Amino acid sequence: MTYRCLLQMVLLLCFSTTALSRNYSLLRFQQRRSVAVCQKLLRQLPSTPQHCLEVRMDFQVPEEMRQAQQFRKEDAVLVIYEMLQQIFSILTRDFSSTGWSETVIEDLLVELQGQMDHLGPIQKEIKEKKNFTTGDMTVPHLKKYYFNLVQYLKSMEYNSCAWTVVRVQILMNFSFLKRLTVYLQD
Repeated sequence: MTYRCLLQMVLLLCFSTTALSRNYSLLRFQQRRSVAVCQKLLRQLPSTPQHCLEVRMDFQVPEEMRQAQQFRKEDAVLVIYEMLQQIFSILTRDFSSTGWSETVIEDLLVELQGQMDHLGPIQKEIKEKKNFTTGDMTVPHLKKYYFNLVQYLKSMEYNSCAWTVVRVQILMNFSFLKRLTVYLQD
């Protein structure tokens, strides 16, 4: 068991679901640290070969990701959780043509799962109480965007250039996720 996994388990045991859901400052710290780890792991994967630039396309990035927008903390949680789920789902697909390190991808998946584990109870509580405003409108835009990424990978038969393009998109997603953590305040 890695030190990071052990630390995550200790944090989960130390803070009950209710206490964690009320402590957005701790959540903000955890998410910022985890986003930085994910960005570092993604940067360890091989970078974009010049010829792959020819196969880029417009994935219809949601406006919320392009423009700085004000989010309530509850909406930020919903958006972050959805993005993490979608990124996790994409990274569990066939990346064998990329030459990417399976260890790096596994570490990335563990980190993503840890983030979702921290956010899951809070996200569930927010949905149950219907305590959100814009998050529910942003989620369908995100789903369409990630659907486009998956369709692109499929149409390109999961080749290394397609994965390279998607990797760049995911890196951009983590920049947005980092901006969203600003809204996770008590």
